[in-house]
Amino acid sequence: MTSLAKTDRPDPDTANLSPSVAARHACRAGMATTTAGVANGFVQGNLVILPEKLAAAFHRFCQLNPKPCPIIGMSDVGDFRIPSLGLDLDIRTDLPRYRVWRDGEVVEEPTDIMARWRDDLVAFVIGCSYSFEEALLADGLPIRHIERKLRVPMYRTNIACGAAGPFAGPMVVSMRPFKPADAIRAVQITSRFPSVHGAPVHLGHPHAIGIADIDKPDYGDAVPVGDDEIPVFWACGVTPQSVIAAAKLPFAITHAPGLMLVTDLQNKSLAVL
Repeated sequence: MTSLAKTDRPDPDTANLSPSVAARHACRAGMATTTAGVANGFVQGNLVILPEKLAAAFHRFCQLNPKPCPIIGMSDVGDFRIPSLGLDLDIRTDLPRYRVWRDGEVVEEPTDIMARWRDDLVAFVIGCSYSFEEALLADGLPIRHIERKLRVPMYRTNIACGAAGPFAGPMVVSMRPFKPADAIRAVQITSRFPSVHGAPVHLGHPHAIGIADIDKPDYGDAVPVGDDEIPVFWACGVTPQSVIAAAKLPFAITHAPGLMLVTDLQNKSLAVL
């Protein structure tokens, strides 16, 4: 796969910007690292960009699979802006890294998609579990991939998603290890955030959901699970990427796993009582 550099821009002056806007400006200037722990307090999102002719079927797929694919924003056809997520947001430049898909394969991972944007494209932003991590940390629960400055580990499972048009395939999950008492608390906390995946879909026993080796994630980075811990699995917004691969779509663009869009929505606005 080939990579494209960010278009040349001066380093941004972020002193007077909100953390979310500063994060997006950093992406425009060349930041290409994980966004875990970036702009705490602000909602992050997964990205799926598709031709208009596939947008209705994908929207239906998300409706059928609200755990892995909760839509938090959607663009008009051909519009690279989503004002509800950020007035200055430019979906073509404001993520650290993208994936360009052709016939179900990743063919490049550029740091902007200015040269790939078309007038028939529709962008979907899907809630990300990075958003509920703020609430977990505020309750004193440790998050290992943040502690180690890694991408969260993600795995394809044997949990089938509901199908819509060409979109069908396995759910992807993200994993965070916790001691059992902390795992119970994590379930309670994340259940208040359904628009960013909500409560876990599975606790313990990775083999039961088709994960052969917990130390070999399909996406992201491996993190250790202690002898006194259990792996806790949440539905993940990388699920559309497994579905795009299964459907062998002629063309699509997504985010690179773990490198998300930072929006101006606040995490606390998504919490339900």
